[in-house]
Amino acid sequence: MRRDVFQAIADPTRREIIGLIAHQSLNLNSIANNFDISRPAVSKHIKILTQCGLITIKRDGRDRFCEANFGKLNEVSNWVEQYRKFWTSKLDALGDFLDKETKDNQQILNLKGNL
Repeated sequence: MRRDVFQAIADPTRREIIGLIAHQSLNLNSIANNFDISRPAVSKHIKILTQCGLITIKRDGRDRFCEANFGKLNEVSNWVEQYRKFWTSKLDALGDFLDKETKDNQQILNLKGNL
């Protein structure tokens, strides 16, 4: 099954794993010690993160260390950016419309006050 970065970040446990290894590489046991789930469950999450390209595993003797690879998060950033631009332009247009309506209503009230 092909996995993508969106599947990886959809799960809170995987997001927490990414947060743990964001600043330093950790071995699998160190990562598993941070969770109240079984080590095999943590290993499944790490496998998904590896398949999605968000982490790499390096061997050092018998230990396996997980390191973050944030380049793949650019996919998410690019996807979010298109919606940020869309909604920013829509909200700016709404603000302009409301400003114009407020100004027009104020002018109407001023005219009524002068009668």
